[in-house]
Amino acid sequence: MENERIKVLIGDDSATNGVRVAAKLRDNGITAYTRRKHSKAILDSILNDKPDVVLVDLTLPDADALMVMKQVKETFVSPPAFIVVSDVQNKFIERQVMENGASYFLSKPYDLESLSYIVKSVCRKPIPLNCTDTEIMVTDVIQKLGIPAHIKGYHYLRTAILSAIENSQLMECVTKQLYPCVAKKYATTSSRVERAIRHAIEIAWDRGNAEIINNFFGYTIDSYRGRPTNSEFIALVTDKIRLRLKNTSV
Repeated sequence: MENERIKVLIGDDSATNGVRVAAKLRDNGITAYTRRKHSKAILDSILNDKPDVVLVDLTLPDADALMVMKQVKETFVSPPAFIVVSDVQNKFIERQVMENGASYFLSKPYDLESLSYIVKSVCRKPIPLNCTDTEIMVTDVIQKLGIPAHIKGYHYLRTAILSAIENSQLMECVTKQLYPCVAKKYATTSSRVERAIRHAIEIAWDRGNAEIINNFFGYTIDSYRGRPTNSEFIALVTDKIRLRLKNTSV
C-alpha cells in the first residue's frame, strides 16, 4: 500500500539532478518527490508532506543543511532522517554533519543504484508485520540493534545478511565465500569487510540498546564471551529473517 512506502523529499527540483534521482528511487519502489533548492521550500514541504527521509545538499543558496536540520529538530517530535550530500569529501565536514543530526553523509558523485539502499537503511518508518521485503526487514533489524548507518560495516553487514538469505551455502565458509562476495560488490578486500563488520558489531554491543539486544539474541550467545562473532551474528539474523519470511507467507 502507498502509506507503507518510504517517502523521500529531494531538496532539488533540477532536471539534471533532483528529477533524475526521484525517478530512480521510484523505480525501486520508493515514493519520491522534488522541491526547490531553497531552505523555506524544503522546510515547508517537511511540515506539510511529512517525508520519512530528506535528501538535501550541504550548501543551499540561502542557508545550509545544518540550519535546516536544526529547525526541523526544534519543530518535530519525530523528525525525518536526513541524507546530506556534499561536493567535498572531508572527514571534518562529515563529522560536523553527523554530529548535527544527519543519518548519512553522501559525497558526490554517488551511485544512483546505491541510493535506494541508503534510503532504506536510514528510514525510521516502522515496517508492517506482514512485510515481505527482505531488504527492509534486514535493515530494520540491524538498525534496532544499534549499528549506525554511516559506517562501512553497516553496509557490508547488511549485504552479507542479504547474500546469506539468498544463498545459504555462503555461510558454510564465511571467510572464503561470504566475505569475498561482499568485497566484490564494494570493490574492497575480504579482510577489510571482516574488520568493518566486526567493528559494527562492537559498536552495537557497546552503544546499542541492551534490552533489544538481549531480547533478540537471548541465550544463543556465550554470555562469558560477550558479543557474538561475525559468523554467529550473521547466521542468527539470517535465520530469524528466514523464519519471519516463512511465517509471513503462510
